[in-house]
Amino acid sequence: MGKMDEMILVVKRKEVFKDETLTFQGVSSNESTINEIMDNISNNYGIMRRGDAEVNPEYKQPIPYVVIKRKDELFLYERLKGAGESRLHNQLSLGFGGHMNEVSAQSFKDVLYENTYRELEEELSIEGLQSAELKPLGLINDDENEVGTVHIGILYAMELPHNASVTVKETDQIEGRWIKIDKLKDVYSHLESWSRFVADLLIKM
Repeated sequence: MGKMDEMILVVKRKEVFKDETLTFQGVSSNESTINEIMDNISNNYGIMRRGDAEVNPEYKQPIPYVVIKRKDELFLYERLKGAGESRLHNQLSLGFGGHMNEVSAQSFKDVLYENTYRELEEELSIEGLQSAELKPLGLINDDENEVGTVHIGILYAMELPHNASVTVKETDQIEGRWIKIDKLKDVYSHLESWSRFVADLLIKM
């Protein structure tokens, strides 16, 4: 089965944003907005063939987006030409995650966490992964580019001990390194859009 035939989680845009009354651009850290949108996603999600979802702006694909933090450093990576999302090749990213598949679970939160940890384990070797805590940071929405129009990001930070190691598994697809948060401005112009939103948020914090 090709990647575009994969069945992934989707939600009708009008359900996610309650007929556009909750729409935002960039990162939302507003707790009431986040809670309402997450409730809308968890109560209304279904599945769709990925190839159909990628070209249908009537649906949003919820994507866990995890920023890996180690004291004052973030794990930065570049998608190489072998990576799956051709629209993001040779751009720098701060978040790891991907499309979610339907799994047998008690709640949407369990579905989210199972998919999130699966994605992280597929792409990275993270020292202490299973004991690391995911801290919610907000939601990401970018309706100003082709990729963002059909996705909504569920943003988390994973805080690791200062000496924890992270290595890339798929070295033909991604190349990673640590960067100090105060150095993000040096690479800002090369960041993909979601990572720019994250950089803006973290530099402000």
